[in-house]
Formats: sequence, structure tokens, C-alpha cells
Amino acid sequence: TAGQRADCTQFEPVLEKIRVPRTGPGRPRKTPDSVAADKAYSNGPCRGYLRRRGIRHTIPEKTDSRAARQRKGSRGGRPPGFDEDRYRKRNTVERAINKLKHARAVATRYDKRGYVYLGTVTAAALAIWLRT
Repeated sequence: TAGQRADCTQFEPVLEKIRVPRTGPGRPRKTPDSVAADKAYSNGPCRGYLRRRGIRHTIPEKTDSRAARQRKGSRGGRPPGFDEDRYRKRNTVERAINKLKHARAVATRYDKRGYVYLGTVTAAALAIWLRT
């Protein structure tokens, strides 16, 4: 997204493109087993989308959302489920993304077209893979 736009606006388009390959024959699944995200994706539309598609999620609740829910008392609803062990495993993915950002073209994103940027990210990922 552009620098002034929120990342959560791309939450649904990214999840729509996910394909989980099957071990045997058949088309890949379009629904992942679960999603782990940070607090930026803790809003109602993101959680509602995951609930509609039946995708389990591990997203921490924002502090202000928690305070607003508790202020409402019993009308605020129950807190969303949160598994701390699964959330800690996000660290591996975050470190991989930070390695990708060492490539200047990935970090600055001067490419105007999405498919060109995807090629840039793929080339950077290959370079990281070949180095390890």
C-alpha cells in the first residue's frame, strides 16, 4: 500500500490469493487452517472476514479495544481467543521479512507495477535462499 494507507486494507485481497497445496491430487485449498497477525489487523472487518470463512486466527486485541469492551461490561461481549504460543511463532516470519527488506528494491518499493515488485521480492528471496 501507499505510505499513508493502512495495511489492513489489503488483508482480504492477500488472503483471497492464498492457495494451500494438497499432498495428493486435486486443486489447492483456498482456505488456510489459521492466520497469525499483529494488532494492526485486530479490527472488526478483519475478524469478521475470518469468522465468515471459518479461519482460526491468533490476533492480539488492541489495548483501546479491550478497554472499550470492558467499559461496556456484559454488553461488550467476550474477549477474542488468543494463543500466545502460536503468536510467538510469528517471530520466524517477521525475521524472514526483515531479511527481505535488506534488499533496497524490496524495502523502498520503487516499482510501479505489482507484478514487477513480486518479481523483485522473488529474486531477493532466491538470493537469501542461495546464501544459506
